[in-house]
Amino acid sequence: MIRYLLRRLGQSVLTVFLTLSTVFVLVRMAPGDPAAALAGPNPTSEDLARIREQFGLDESLLTQYWVFLRDLFTGDLGTSYSFHAPAFDVVLDRVPYTITLSAAAIALTALVAVPLGVWMARRADTKRELGANVLTIAGQSMPDFWIGVMLLTVFAVLVPVLPASGFTTWGGLVLPTVTVAVLQMALISRLVRREMVAALASPYITVARSRGVSERALTWRYALGNSAIPVLTALGTRFAAMLNGVVVVEVVFGWPGVGSLVVRALETRDYPLIQATVLVTAALAVLVQLLIDLAYPLLDPRVRLGKAA
Repeated sequence: MIRYLLRRLGQSVLTVFLTLSTVFVLVRMAPGDPAAALAGPNPTSEDLARIREQFGLDESLLTQYWVFLRDLFTGDLGTSYSFHAPAFDVVLDRVPYTITLSAAAIALTALVAVPLGVWMARRADTKRELGANVLTIAGQSMPDFWIGVMLLTVFAVLVPVLPASGFTTWGGLVLPTVTVAVLQMALISRLVRREMVAALASPYITVARSRGVSERALTWRYALGNSAIPVLTALGTRFAAMLNGVVVVEVVFGWPGVGSLVVRALETRDYPLIQATVLVTAALAVLVQLLIDLAYPLLDPRVRLGKAA
């Protein structure tokens, strides 16, 4: 186990480093000039030259990368061009909001999608299951920005019972959470349904049924237990993706998370802020994946971390 953890930690550090290096190069290759974004309207060439010199943008790409690595290993990710504050601190101020929204959305997804998927599997190929399938396909088909706008129209305008934007009260968490969770519930419920149908058709279920095991135990203990690993993997993967920022939803609801911060950083070509955001979100994503891997032996004792099957 210790050897496996050390190897995974090394892989995680390498993944984050390569991701950060790739983003460093790509943002500088993208069209746009941070100096022009910072200088405001009608800047002179002297103004642009001064800003480039101030932030080291007049250096070669290799020199900028060397300075970036030197500062990175000392814990300095630079100063945000637009916030005039340490970029890492700016990102850390937004991370709790993104984690809150992501955790609420994935919890709602699990609470709804897993029982729904089990219900669909128990009624596979029936008219009722067909109706549930239509609903899940509709949930997969609707874009999240449209769902968000419709929820805002109904619950913040026509029947103003929930805040339209921001996170001043816990009520402000409801609409963004539902908006993010709709697609995830559709995806996860169909996954649970597929895995449960396969599990319920397995020989061990037939043997257990012949020995008098109740249908409730067959469904929730045996079949769902053996379907838990792919479901957990899917939930963890979706949660890690949410931690990278649910950009459209955050913009629609004015949510002060990482996604809306990335949009602003890209608009202003704020290189330090983009890099700090990538570092934090990539680290969170690989941490979630590591925790999922560590949970596998708890769900299936046959799994041995770090050993071949």
